[in-house]
Amino acid sequence: MADGKIIRGPQDRSRVAMGEDYEIDYRTGKFGVSRERLQGAVDAVGNRADAVERYLTR
Repeated sequence: MADGKIIRGPQDRSRVAMGEDYEIDYRTGKFGVSRERLQGAVDAVGNRADAVERYLTR
């Protein structure tokens, strides 16, 4: 589930939420990739942040 905008608490950084612009901005900036490349990584390995990071940095 995506992070709620009203609910306050720690964000779930263990998943990549492709439906949230702020999440996409963070991940594309962190890895220096385009939105399309990030989406391709999520499609290839799922939305677990550690798997996406390994995929993009290999």
